[in-house]
Amino acid sequence: MSDEENSSAGEGTEQLSKEALESAQEEALSSVQHSNNIPGIDDDRLSVVMEIPVTLGVEIGRSRVTIKQLLQLTQGSVVELDRLAGEPMDVLVNGTLIAHGEVVVVNDRFGIRLTDVISAAERLKKLN
Repeated sequence: MSDEENSSAGEGTEQLSKEALESAQEEALSSVQHSNNIPGIDDDRLSVVMEIPVTLGVEIGRSRVTIKQLLQLTQGSVVELDRLAGEPMDVLVNGTLIAHGEVVVVNDRFGIRLTDVISAAERLKKLN
């Protein structure tokens, strides 16, 4: 991939991340607003944190390689991941699993359709 392609790919990823983040924030806000019985959390305390930005990431898999293997990677190298093709991806917020999803294409951009979302109460517990 050329520097120009890398740059435009990075811009698309950044825009997609912003769109995905906004969508996730709206979904989380909607979930929290519709479930007022989250133990130990009152609405005033919760509203204070609703505008805090977080990093949303999608992990398609992992692989462990040696330093030697890492240094041998070149353009066109293939790294085998620990997931099967078609297996759901993990959706992480600040490194914490919040959902699973599948890849979709929206207007020539990659996106993720959430297929299994951890409840708002469970997500808040994990953030503590």
